[in-house]
Amino acid sequence: MNKVINFLKQSVGELKKSTWLSRQEVIQSTILVMIVVALVSAYVGLIDFGLTRVLGVLIGGH
Repeated sequence: MNKVINFLKQSVGELKKSTWLSRQEVIQSTILVMIVVALVSAYVGLIDFGLTRVLGVLIGGH
């Protein structure tokens, strides 16, 4: 049990040493991640659409 308590105390001590992002930095990072996810999703969607069309033509579908 002593090991667990010691670990928790050390964990809290390490968290106090950490520097946290400001609210504005978190908002900016979140917006950037959302934009990147949207762009990558659109890119993958276009590739998927294109490959589906090409395979459809090759196989003789629509």
